Amino acid sequence: MLDAGSRGAPAQLAVREAGESDPAIEFPYRPGGHVLSIFSRALHELILRALADGPMRLADLRREVGGPAQTTLRGNLDTLLGMGALEKVRGNSRAAMVDNALTPLGTEMLSVADAVDAWLARAPSGPLRLQSEPGKASIKALVNGWDSTMLRALAVHPFTLTELDNLINSFSYPALERRLAAMRLAGLVTPAPGNGGGTPYAVAEWLRLAMAPLLAAMRCERRHLPTETAPLTRIDIETVMLLALPLAALPAGADGIAQLAVQGGNGADRRSAGVRLTAQSGKIVSCTSKLEARPDSWISGSAAHWLDALVEGRSDQLEVCGDRTITLGVVDNLHRALFP
Repeated sequence: MLDAGSRGAPAQLAVREAGESDPAIEFPYRPGGHVLSIFSRALHELILRALADGPMRLADLRREVGGPAQTTLRGNLDTLLGMGALEKVRGNSRAAMVDNALTPLGTEMLSVADAVDAWLARAPSGPLRLQSEPGKASIKALVNGWDSTMLRALAVHPFTLTELDNLINSFSYPALERRLAAMRLAGLVTPAPGNGGGTPYAVAEWLRLAMAPLLAAMRCERRHLPTETAPLTRIDIETVMLLALPLAALPAGADGIAQLAVQGGNGADRRSAGVRLTAQSGKIVSCTSKLEARPDSWISGSAAHWLDALVEGRSDQLEVCGDRTITLGVVDNLHRALFP
């Protein structure tokens, strides 16, 4: 198990660290959550995919997505229009007719949908379809768990519900209980051995793999909805890295310490965020969110460049120093593990 290090101590896993604000709490969702939540309603994906080949009138679109009630279809269209994923364009055939068309945001959301579908296909109980109730429930459980910051706590080690309640001050005990139960039913967390004081829950590998659609959704939001959605915070960056890193493979002879850092911050806090890991014989044996000022080996870049590296494998945009076997090896192998 990875060691989250000193900043992973339970007292520092609440939504806010001492003296540090969290701009993400001013938005309905944490980074990536807004776009990802769209796919908890299967009709949204069907609409986006139907319009991938070009604009459609309402009647044609309704027929293409399976003939839902017109009020239901209009409601889903209004959601996508409201967020800017669709736009109304004048049709070619008759001047009075208006077609529904994808915007650049809607086009990139199709890539997020692909990541969601690929993740659901890797469900522990067998492949899931987004149009199924278990598929939609899994997306909801992931988004709600992410928004509650439970994932930051569980990325360190297993916690009981009572312990999570003590760590997270922005959600009530019943709200955390509902979210944890949904994550357990979806297979995102699993019971772990405890000392009799409640059942601790540990991160399942499927939750680690869920960083793929989450990263794709974050990238989509940063590109197309930078002011309408939550900015990336230190908590978000640490959570994704701590959860995803165990998926990365390294060459058998990889040994040493490397630092993965996302440059900058929000507001007055311009510190970098990320993790420092130790590799032995090709395995990551420890990982801490406490960064060093002058590490021997490091890989660094902006949040946008990191998202490109992890989602598309474009690690050439990142700045590298020291042992490239560990630094670039981790990033490239993490991309391949998340987006096979």
